[in-house]
Amino acid sequence: MFSVVARTATPLSNLLAPRIGVLMVAVRGRKSRIDPKAKSKAGRVKVPPPVDPAEMLVLRERFTQYDLIMRALRAEFKEDMLRRRYEEEVGSLAEERTKQEAEEHQKLMAWNNAENQRLHQLREERIRKELEQEQLRKEQVAISREKRMEQYVKEKEQEILQLQEEAKNFITLENLDQRIEEALDNPKSYNFAVDKEGRIVKRTVQE
Repeated sequence: MFSVVARTATPLSNLLAPRIGVLMVAVRGRKSRIDPKAKSKAGRVKVPPPVDPAEMLVLRERFTQYDLIMRALRAEFKEDMLRRRYEEEVGSLAEERTKQEAEEHQKLMAWNNAENQRLHQLREERIRKELEQEQLRKEQVAISREKRMEQYVKEKEQEILQLQEEAKNFITLENLDQRIEEALDNPKSYNFAVDKEGRIVKRTVQE
């Protein structure tokens, strides 16, 4: 059997809110088919409401007129719709529509060709600029590489000159005796102490 929810003071938000437990609502059960008639309605006799014959006649006439008017309107609308459809398919409107579609197609094709030409020009301009930028970048890379090579050659030349200058003080077989005599005449002591800044603070005198 179905049950009916009774009117309560519980707001709708509380009823729709999710709850963990079971929602208990006061309900009123309906009578089953086998339950007897209520004592308060034991002597009740259902009597249909009285009908006025004159009013019923007027209502029937009005309903008939309404039905006829609606049928006529439906028939007229249907005829108009069928006539328009026929004219659109095989009549003068079909030719005019075909002509309009052809003109619109030509306009769209002309616009499409113009747009393609414009995009083609933009694409060529973009490709030309990209080629120019690439060429400029290659030139800059070549210039930079050439500058680095020149700097490298200058550094190597400077190193060669420095080595040639240092080679003048090298000990060779020709000046070996002279350098030995100079070392004996000018003895040097490497026994000294330095501070944190690297300065010599104490040197042992060689005896």
